[in-house]
Amino acid sequence: MTDTVDNFVAVAAAADLPDGTMRCVPIERERVLLAHVAGRFYALRDMCGHRNAPLSRGRLIGTIVECPLHFAQFDVTTGRLVDGPISADVPSYETKVEAGVVLVRR
Repeated sequence: MTDTVDNFVAVAAAADLPDGTMRCVPIERERVLLAHVAGRFYALRDMCGHRNAPLSRGRLIGTIVECPLHFAQFDVTTGRLVDGPISADVPSYETKVEAGVVLVRR
């Protein structure tokens, strides 16, 4: 999916990402982590600032995504660092769902 409307990019069918799961979606040469938590969708840059590990290969525990390399933890609702060996948050992106399609603002 690559349609763009008002700086929102269609990235996935909402039905394809069950609640409590996450996956990587590419947007304009960037890896974006898309997470579905408690009925809402969240998007973060899919890269931990410590060694550039793909967060989408980590674990999603409630609203926390854990880096697969050194276990840094980020809140998927805000991108804020919760715990770990780095001091930087991860950029987050606005999301919305229209007609069963998840869109991310770029």
